[in-house]
Amino acid sequence: MTNPEYYFSYKPVNIAPEIVAVIFLTIAVLTTIQVFKSRGPKWLLVLPVTAFCEAVGYAFRVVCIYWTTLGTFTATSLFLLLPPNALALTNYKTLGEVVRRSRVLLSDHQKPKVFWLKPRFLTWFFFTSDVFSFLLQGVGVGISTQDGKRDLAKYTVLGGLYVQLFFFAVFLVITMYVLVDRRFVVACGPRDVSPRQAKRRLFWVIIATTMLLYIRSIYRVAEFVGGYGSKIYGTEWLFYLFDTVLVLTSFAVYMQSFIGYHFRRHMHNDTAVPGTGAGNTKLHAYQISAEYTELNQH
Repeated sequence: MTNPEYYFSYKPVNIAPEIVAVIFLTIAVLTTIQVFKSRGPKWLLVLPVTAFCEAVGYAFRVVCIYWTTLGTFTATSLFLLLPPNALALTNYKTLGEVVRRSRVLLSDHQKPKVFWLKPRFLTWFFFTSDVFSFLLQGVGVGISTQDGKRDLAKYTVLGGLYVQLFFFAVFLVITMYVLVDRRFVVACGPRDVSPRQAKRRLFWVIIATTMLLYIRSIYRVAEFVGGYGSKIYGTEWLFYLFDTVLVLTSFAVYMQSFIGYHFRRHMHNDTAVPGTGAGNTKLHAYQISAEYTELNQH
């Protein structure tokens, strides 16, 4: 066993990680319920899995307070650095689904011709970038356990974070384009009175959570640029502010305006009608199409 200050540059505070771990476990349960209650697509299970991994990370942080080894510290770093990347995957898939489902309502001459607005490109391009960033960061944390390779580990993790920041920026630009383009519409959730409101609500979730993840990544870059023992690395409250709070806020946004209501499974049996949450596919498709026509007449 090693003094925790050897790895953290400070002695981790007690109580806080226990509380945060319980909060993330609660979020994992609640988001699982939301996925099934909304009859959302199964890929939204990424949200509770991510929350559970965060809880595991904070549980390892609790262990480090009392029993710090290279193994427990590495596990803490992996489970707290990597899982939030999966939230970006949720946003990428969400935007891809909006584009894919909207294209069904468009005639061939109305469909966007640019390659970066094709559903397959949107999903797989950003998915690949996120996985690449994830692997770089994971490899960097793994290398950090080897003697004499701390600098290599640092630059490997930084490479992953820089890749992530670049693609976050590209994704935000494309998201804003889709938001203002009236050809792309969103199915109503139970609290929406029109597809226009549904679109604003859904894109607020995408943009807000992406910006929160972007700020978190900037903090992580600053942490690794400074390196072990730096002011940022060695200040625990900065970690809780720019990592814990930002990730928790992202989950709060997802839960407050849950994505699943806009992408219900089995929509041929029960599709949400604006303001009611019930109805039929033909009526729902008609309302979206009418909204699309109305938007393009102005």
